[in-house]
Amino acid sequence: MKLQLLAVLMMGAALAPAHADVMGVDENAPVSEETGIKLAPGFRATVFADGIGSARHMAAAENGWVYVALMKPQDGFGAVALHDSNGDGVADERVPFAEGMIGTGMGINNGFLYYAEDERVMRWPLPEAGAPKGEPEMIIEGFPNKRQHSAKPFTFDADGHIYVNIGAPSNACMEKMRTKGSPGMDPCPILEDFGGVWRFDANKAGQTQADGVRYATGIRNAMAIDWNPHAGALYIAQHGRDQLNTFFPDYFTDEDNARLPAEEFHRVDEGANLGWPYSYVDPEIEGRMKMPEYGGDGKMTSDIGQSPLIAFPGHWAPNDLMFPRTAALPDDMQQGAFIAFHGSWNRAPKPQAGYRVVFVPMNANGEVSGDWVTFADGFAGEEPVMSPRNAKHRPTGLAEGPDGAIYISSLMSGGRVWKVVYDGK
Repeated sequence: MKLQLLAVLMMGAALAPAHADVMGVDENAPVSEETGIKLAPGFRATVFADGIGSARHMAAAENGWVYVALMKPQDGFGAVALHDSNGDGVADERVPFAEGMIGTGMGINNGFLYYAEDERVMRWPLPEAGAPKGEPEMIIEGFPNKRQHSAKPFTFDADGHIYVNIGAPSNACMEKMRTKGSPGMDPCPILEDFGGVWRFDANKAGQTQADGVRYATGIRNAMAIDWNPHAGALYIAQHGRDQLNTFFPDYFTDEDNARLPAEEFHRVDEGANLGWPYSYVDPEIEGRMKMPEYGGDGKMTSDIGQSPLIAFPGHWAPNDLMFPRTAALPDDMQQGAFIAFHGSWNRAPKPQAGYRVVFVPMNANGEVSGDWVTFADGFAGEEPVMSPRNAKHRPTGLAEGPDGAIYISSLMSGGRVWKVVYDGK
């Protein structure tokens, strides 16, 4: 059975319904002049906030305040709190916080607002309104910062745990980093401290990485991570490796590199090994493929790693994952997954791709129950994108409001957050 890239990718069938009631974006529809994006039928958007800075992950509180992490300081602050006081879909209150910090991870759990810089995870008591004040409590400190894949996105289960992605500071665990023809290290020493998800006590201060449990390994970088409350399980979408054509031109062409490897969407159970750096996924070949650093030639399969639920197109760069918790969406969408793809640089010299939010229909057991569809598109602009810095917007974060609204962030063009609601029209 081939992976669920199917003909969806090649023939544009991503626009077809996954279920009778789940429709994707009409590729021929124009983008909204007001919002700059286009949505699946029955949804409408407003620009919730503009010019907020390099927005990353978000969290929405029950009182309607939306908290956004910033990967670059905005006026000296690394996060901003947003609120719409009159219900028009546009934030009219904006309060910066996290002074002197920058980060990616943002989440709410058990009455606390959690925020992650590259080297630590902290929290404040969730305020009744506005931004948190005072010094945060340090929950996990001392993560090694190797600069490459150093962001710390996280999620929570229902049993008091926080799961933190610790990305691998490497492309493919080569002996000489990003060097043509360099072999991979075997075993890969990086996996001792990186390239996986670690589980910690979400309520215990002063932890270090040594206090956590390596929950799963073989994960290059899972920027998109969320706990599926319907299935009671962890899910991730990870960034695949780069530069197959650059380092191994005898085996991979520019066209091969533009489509390989697939971006993998997984259910991740405790003890799982997803395969990095020993294997990758080619959607056109059954099973996992052996990495060229470990003797692969683009045709040899590998028995290391697990098969993904879906193999998305290469170098789309999944940056956030969200399972809805409210009942505001149509029935066929309430148990599925939203994934934000912010695009990569590694399809060059071919045009870049991604720059969209997709929806994956799933059942209560956490199984994919139909073809994924494009939920929101048009972020990058009308012209082909040859480099990510030329994209007008790049979807980077997702959050669900208490009313079921879906918030989408972008770090480009000064930073923006959209609010998307379902009205059935």
